[in-house]
Amino acid sequence: MNENIKILNTEVLSDNWYTLNKVTFEHRDQQGNWTQQTREAYDRGNGATILLYNSSTKKVILTRQFRLPTYVNGNDDGMLIEACAGLLDKDNAEDCIRKETEEETGYKVSNVKKIFESYMSPGSVTEILYFFVAEYTKDMKVSDGGGLDEENEHIEVLELDFEEAYNMIASGEIKDGKTIMLLQYAKLNGLISS
Repeated sequence: MNENIKILNTEVLSDNWYTLNKVTFEHRDQQGNWTQQTREAYDRGNGATILLYNSSTKKVILTRQFRLPTYVNGNDDGMLIEACAGLLDKDNAEDCIRKETEEETGYKVSNVKKIFESYMSPGSVTEILYFFVAEYTKDMKVSDGGGLDEENEHIEVLELDFEEAYNMIASGEIKDGKTIMLLQYAKLNGLISS
């Protein structure tokens, strides 16, 4: 534990979809002075995301779905192009991403590689996101994907040329942070050579 932080109180403000806590704490600065602060932290659990790529066809699998927070913040139709992702629930990150990949994209992948992990919005959200990549082939397709009906998921599966997807970052067609990070990782590490 950090000896410069003392948690004084945690108050649950909302426990509806996920949990929003109001945390009062003391922080000791570099001069040794203690100050009291209050912040809100949204706990939605941790997650995992994956970029499916095919090095021979030079394609990637992404998804498109409605995201309410983007819609209320200026995304005209609320649709977002993203890498497959999901919350861990009780699974470990690797098991989670295999399950989510099959549910969302219809591809059953076994050989996934963890590349890094990241806090995605550390000023307000507790989530750590685990990033994976996996090569896919047509014979790994076991269903149409699209998500689970009981989770009200309506996910469109997209197979795009890698360069087209990568250029969609600059054009603004891809604005999702995790997807941008995965596409840039693929470019920097030569997962799909030109």
